[in-house]
Amino acid sequence: MAISSFNDLLGEARSQPRAQRLLLVFAKAELPDFPDDEQRRRFEQGEGGVLVPTVCADKTPDELEDFNALLKEAEQTGAEWDLFFVAGMDDVHGDEEIQNQLSKMTESLQMGNVDSFIAFDKSGEAMSLNG
Repeated sequence: MAISSFNDLLGEARSQPRAQRLLLVFAKAELPDFPDDEQRRRFEQGEGGVLVPTVCADKTPDELEDFNALLKEAEQTGAEWDLFFVAGMDDVHGDEEIQNQLSKMTESLQMGNVDSFIAFDKSGEAMSLNG
């Protein structure tokens, strides 16, 4: 199944034979330190920049009714974000392993490695990020 929205992802996660845990990292796009003119121009056009993680969370698919429920929770944090990334894992690991995986995911995103995750915009639609 092609996943085109966060709601598609929730449905797919719920249909898996093993219980799933969704790892979420919300991020804000910012200009890099000391940007050159081209980087600034691209950023102003909505392209480029660096990703700065602002909020991390883990949820089971049953903890979220749909994207609107996730959006409501995200708004309650008060953190700014432009997009969010999701990875899934079997929900058989303890809290320590979940936190370890969230840390690895955050580090990977800070390094610009986004290919292992599904990115979604503020409307819950899947995004394609081109390096």
